[in-house]
Amino acid sequence: MTLPAWWKNSVVYQIYPRSFKDSDGDGVGDINGITEKLSYLQDLGIDIIWLSPIYQSPNYDNGYDISDYYQVMNTFGTMDDFQHLLEQAEQYRIKIMMDLVVNHTSDQHQWFIKSRATKDNQYRDYYIWRDPKPDGSAPTNWGAAFGGSTWTYDQKTEQYYLHLFSDKQPDLNWENPDLRQDVYQMMIYWLEKGVAGFRMDVINMISKDPNYPDGERLPTGFGDGGPYYFNGPKIHDYLQEMHNHVLKNYDTITVGEMPNVTVEQAKRYTDIERDELDMVFHFDHVSLGDGRLGKWSPQPWKLTELKSIFTRWQKGLDQVGWNSLYWSNHDQPRAISRFGDDSEHYRVRSGKMLATCLHMLKGTPYIYQGEELGMTNAKFESINDYRDLETLNAYNDLVNRNLCSRAEIIEAIQQRSRDHARTPMQWSNAKNAGFTTGDPWIAVNPNYKTINAQVALHDHTSIFHYYKKLIQLRKQYQVIVEGSYDILLANHEQIYAFTRTLANQTLIVVCNFSKQNITFDLPRSFDLQRANILISNLSDDPLQKDNRLIFEPYQAIVYLIEN
Repeated sequence: MTLPAWWKNSVVYQIYPRSFKDSDGDGVGDINGITEKLSYLQDLGIDIIWLSPIYQSPNYDNGYDISDYYQVMNTFGTMDDFQHLLEQAEQYRIKIMMDLVVNHTSDQHQWFIKSRATKDNQYRDYYIWRDPKPDGSAPTNWGAAFGGSTWTYDQKTEQYYLHLFSDKQPDLNWENPDLRQDVYQMMIYWLEKGVAGFRMDVINMISKDPNYPDGERLPTGFGDGGPYYFNGPKIHDYLQEMHNHVLKNYDTITVGEMPNVTVEQAKRYTDIERDELDMVFHFDHVSLGDGRLGKWSPQPWKLTELKSIFTRWQKGLDQVGWNSLYWSNHDQPRAISRFGDDSEHYRVRSGKMLATCLHMLKGTPYIYQGEELGMTNAKFESINDYRDLETLNAYNDLVNRNLCSRAEIIEAIQQRSRDHARTPMQWSNAKNAGFTTGDPWIAVNPNYKTINAQVALHDHTSIFHYYKKLIQLRKQYQVIVEGSYDILLANHEQIYAFTRTLANQTLIVVCNFSKQNITFDLPRSFDLQRANILISNLSDDPLQKDNRLIFEPYQAIVYLIEN
């Protein structure tokens, strides 16, 4: 039997450096703060740290606007600090995966400063410049991810430049072979330093339709440019070239963040025979409940919708490709607040249930910092407490254009803002949750006095210790890594049940996503009398008669049957 790639057996932990641990009291997390906490991560059992960007940046979009790929942001420390982190992480047998942001740079990057200087310099075509339409308007009607148009007019050269996000984040022109070679050289630089691979930011947006057509008009008033820049005409050529020039020479892990990717497209991206990427991040489940204004008009969602999404991806990539598994990250609200129940009564139980569900699916699990503590949305009431560019732009834009009231957008922000993931990591019940001795760059969630690592580590019934056990089980049972997936009770609106099967072992995973007691029948083909309980989030076994089970609110259990 061929052993799977090392990253299939691994668990990834995402760190958002700005909010993880501040070592010098300036209110901002830093590299030395991460090094300080490596023993905590080793105790948890993770294998890989995914670091959100630490590169030099004016920090307009919290580091996703890079001005120098070869330097570390001063606020985070120095390159020597990063080298020390790499060396210490190796001692703890933890690998580091960098964030690769190459769809766009900062407008302060030297490439862009030179690009906008004249029309005939060598860096002009490192970015995407277009003439105005005959009436002087933007080349297309596309709307940007952070509001407004995707085009900004430059008076000096009388052309527009493209930015799919902020006007401070101009898009790179991947049609330019010199640009691509510069990107590959930069990747080699970091791999030679010893990083294990890359999480690639919106990587399926780097190839644009060269015709730049207008998009279908949206409620925001702008056109939908998505069909013309998601999964574009040359995306596979670029990724295969990247693999050929860089990745094939290193034993890496690569995951592509890919909004608007389908299962069929993901098969192509992650098929080992095609030499592109190891896995992708899709957005299907985190888009559940998006309304007329996307996430800014959230609607109720159904468990059957979630199960359908997970099942489609589990079955679709079962033989070709590989899944990445996540509930939350730096761009998403807290998992318990989004998919579970963050009330005092059910927070711990629903947090363990969500962990059970995700870690028993087939794929590589990603834990976002604080998820293992059961951190929740902060739900700040004033817009002045939020720092996220996307959130602030949405608030101003949607209110000013009378698309929603201030109360409606604040309610949506309390549910879905990216800042919920960015409040400081809650280390203890000390001032500022032990994150900093200074003034934190964003307010700490007020519940830090009861929800923190200090409490969790000393409580062996905590979410932290439950995650620790899930990670240990993954390393103990190959069926968790490689077993095939099948859905049970597909139409049930409260219970998510599925099996994982490898050789003579079958896992039966059952999770109650509701706050009700639920009675249901498992298929009689599963003899629970012969089953061992691998893990459960409650001390009491579910009441059962034959294969009829009574599950308490947010109860989760994993049975192992060996034939």
